Amino acid sequence: MSESNDGTPETGALSDAEIRDALPTDLDAAGYVGPYLFPNNNRRRIPAYLYWAISAVCILLWIMRRDHDPVLINTGVFIAAIALALIGLYSFIAGWNLNFDESDALVEATRQVGFPVGHASAQMGWRGLLSRPTWRVLVYSADDPPEKRGLVLVDGVDGSIVEWFVEDNPEDWTALSS
Repeated sequence: MSESNDGTPETGALSDAEIRDALPTDLDAAGYVGPYLFPNNNRRRIPAYLYWAISAVCILLWIMRRDHDPVLINTGVFIAAIALALIGLYSFIAGWNLNFDESDALVEATRQVGFPVGHASAQMGWRGLLSRPTWRVLVYSADDPPEKRGLVLVDGVDGSIVEWFVEDNPEDWTALSS
């Protein structure tokens, strides 16, 4: 990048080597040390309160001004208030409290599969119309190379096993073994 006569940078065509894509520092996990705290799913309730507050304002406006200014405050404002209240209700119900974190889910998955677990990975997902939080835990046996693998779905609210599947590991890891 060069500068013009007045000192402002000129933007010219950049080569492919000059273009870099980088994560913001707060999202870069490479330098992070320590346990990661997964955000609780009940944060979905915050927008519910906002929807309800806006809905209440709309209803108050409709009650107080519907006869005075029917162009701006009409039945549409009331319908919007009802819609916002319903969306708030859904958002509140879908804001399940996450009682089981990923380490609890890993313990439950290890109990379920019936073999000593080596490598494992947990991912948060949601199931059903009410978005119930569910941990998807992928586990490999502690053998080198792993002989078995399994996928266990653990409910994030009560820790129950939703579904599980175990199979012999079909992957060929012979080239990677020491």
